[in-house]
Amino acid sequence: MTEAVPSYLSPTGQEIVFLLLGAVAVGSALLVVTTRQLVHAALWLVVSFGALAGGYLVLTAEFVAWVQVLIYVGAVVVLLLFGIMLTRAPIGRSADLDSGNRWVAAVVAVATAAVLVTVVVDGFRTAYTPLKPGAGAAKELGASVFSTWVLPFEALSVLLLAALIGAIVLSRTDIPGGPPPEQTGGS
Repeated sequence: MTEAVPSYLSPTGQEIVFLLLGAVAVGSALLVVTTRQLVHAALWLVVSFGALAGGYLVLTAEFVAWVQVLIYVGAVVVLLLFGIMLTRAPIGRSADLDSGNRWVAAVVAVATAAVLVTVVVDGFRTAYTPLKPGAGAAKELGASVFSTWVLPFEALSVLLLAALIGAIVLSRTDIPGGPPPEQTGGS
């Protein structure tokens, strides 16, 4: 018995929601890298991570969705915002951040996206798997993370810790090489 492959012209409700969440994730990710205000980029990153969490919910991976919200939206974005505040990065628009290679970067980005979309569409043209609940259960994911992926998991935690320590060191004024102390105006 063979299962009929559904038509792409009549998507289900789950597929429509998944595509809309994907469009929100891609659109907000583009705004992350194109906005000129650093805090706005961090907030668009929250929107992108939230759309990804919604996509995980549609794919019935509830555990992964909550981990996405707690770890990425909760911790990584807060770490990024603390890093912005600790390093005294410019909050508003900054003209010195533009390198002038905007058109070259856009051409490379579009070419890379075209290659990736072509490879994915060609590789998965006839593949179809119906959604089944339970694929994102905590037991299977925990066993996978802490057996197969434990080294990258720990390396990421060390990298995030190093980024936070670097932000603290850069913001300190009493360390040689740090930003100069501000001059007080009342001699």
